[in-house]
Amino acid sequence: MIKSELVQHIAEQNPHLYQRDVENIVNAILDEITEALMRGDRVELRGFGAFSVKNRPARVGRNPRTGQKVDVDEKFVPFFKTGKEMRERLNGGVDHGED
Repeated sequence: MIKSELVQHIAEQNPHLYQRDVENIVNAILDEITEALMRGDRVELRGFGAFSVKNRPARVGRNPRTGQKVDVDEKFVPFFKTGKEMRERLNGGVDHGED
């Protein structure tokens, strides 16, 4: 599902809202999550999951084509961990104890 499909689905389930308002709400939520991650904050949505940022330290990599060593800069990458309730729903009510 892409963002426009999500907006359309929410708008269909909430006929009292205009689609442009739903789109603004979805964009506002995603922007806030992004801003929080840029600050280094963790965003937890109970029952859904948690967004955080992980640091990938600088390292020496290898070009797969030539085998030549390549310096890879440090970077920060977004990380998402599903919540217990979502895992249970995806697995038919069975949690495999990954927490």
